[in-house]
Amino acid sequence: MLKPLSAAACALLVAGSIAVSANGAGAAAKAGGACTKKESGKVSGNFKCTKNAKGKLVWTTTAAAPAATTPVASQPKLSGSVKADGSSTVFPLSEAAAELFSKDGAGKDVKVTVGESGTGGGFKKFCAKETDIANASRPITDSEKKQCADAGVNYREFVIANDGLSLVVNPQNNFASCMTLADLKTIWNTGSKVTNWKDVNDLYPNLPLKLFGAGTASGTFDFFSEAINGKAKVHRTDYNATEDDNVTVVGVAGSLGGLGYFGLSYALENTSKVKLVAVDSGNGKCVLPSSATVQDGTYKPLGRPLFMYVSAAALKRPEALAFVEYFLENLDPLAKRTLFIPLTPAQKATTKAALEELKKL
Repeated sequence: MLKPLSAAACALLVAGSIAVSANGAGAAAKAGGACTKKESGKVSGNFKCTKNAKGKLVWTTTAAAPAATTPVASQPKLSGSVKADGSSTVFPLSEAAAELFSKDGAGKDVKVTVGESGTGGGFKKFCAKETDIANASRPITDSEKKQCADAGVNYREFVIANDGLSLVVNPQNNFASCMTLADLKTIWNTGSKVTNWKDVNDLYPNLPLKLFGAGTASGTFDFFSEAINGKAKVHRTDYNATEDDNVTVVGVAGSLGGLGYFGLSYALENTSKVKLVAVDSGNGKCVLPSSATVQDGTYKPLGRPLFMYVSAAALKRPEALAFVEYFLENLDPLAKRTLFIPLTPAQKATTKAALEELKKL
């Protein structure tokens, strides 16, 4: 007669785990079940015939132990601060990045401050090692490069968005919907004495002209003067200069004869207070600033890229590196949120490559 199976073997049989031995016989290859001398050392499924502590041949499990896993090092908790300053045009974009980064799990304990002393003022602080990041509405100049080099400040440049430098008038202005570059130069050039719209164009009414624009430390000031008057900083001085674009919004909105300029995002944020003016670059076509016209180059010469300069020293600090990576990884949603013009495909490719380099630091 056959010996009765052990309790363990019976339980496994009920579960339907009958295996076939290596020699083809129908054996009960179960943990604790008896096996024969002929089956000694043989493997059947997840079981092997070996001697137990009492010297009896039994089936024992051969299931491999769970593979050892390499512990994943926890990410260091970020803390500290990051300081940015510079362009008032770039300010809303940088401020939005700082705000969202602080709400992100990684950046919640990092204090990111953003100032708006103007592009020139921002580079002055940056090269003096007072800040980690310089926001700029124009590229760094040769003289600013020298200031940074003399101070031992190395940096990386990133293009973060595009902008159409925009001309705005009072919403009730129904005559200056499009202006030529010649008209703009007549108004804004150094030494201009034009104080009335009638003096600009005979078709304009007899209405006092009140001007608002960027302060002399602003990259917008440099860019506008070069684009309109042919040389940076060549610009009339008798106007309401400010580093705060909201001052220009209020000024133009409060004056029927008001005319001002600033970045497109401010115009789009204040469409009930100011009205955009189209520009005729000399070909007889009036073009309004928009994402499409800036990206395709038809809004000229007032379309421009916007920049962020980050010191090499800051990039060695985990909190600053994390913020810069967060900023660059979220440029499209940040641009959409703040009404800036996104990067072109070519610009995105360059920025993506720069971001990959950062991740190797």
